[in-house]
Amino acid sequence: MQIRPFTEADRPFLRTLFLASRQASWTWLDPDGWQLEDFDRVVLGEKVLVAEEHGHRLGFAAWLENDNFLHSLFIDPQYQGRGVGSALLQAIQERFTSTGALKCLLANKHARQFYLHHGWQIVSEGESEQGRYVLMHYQKAATLRRAGN
Repeated sequence: MQIRPFTEADRPFLRTLFLASRQASWTWLDPDGWQLEDFDRVVLGEKVLVAEEHGHRLGFAAWLENDNFLHSLFIDPQYQGRGVGSALLQAIQERFTSTGALKCLLANKHARQFYLHHGWQIVSEGESEQGRYVLMHYQKAATLRRAGN
């Protein structure tokens, strides 16, 4: 599996993947208004990494580089549970320059457990249009070592 930067050639594939992944995973939300073009709006102004294997796009992660904020991590439903999300998450965490942050909907129990398993910590809760969420932080190892000195 290769993790690489997004190119415009990825857009049609990732639009479809984003829609299919939300439909499969976000079952508590009403999908009636979801469109392929939602991908364009969600990643606008963000850095995007793509997981690819044998020419097939398996997933993507998008983050706000200056804020070290992971905004999106979506995997093709056919490839979930195969390490794709872990590989993308690790690649993003390596790019953080300080504490990383993300918001995860409380209803998304699988994702919340995934992030906790990868060393993220819940620091607060809030409310959004999609429901209640937790704010999670990730401390880079170098940051933790400095804090311990």
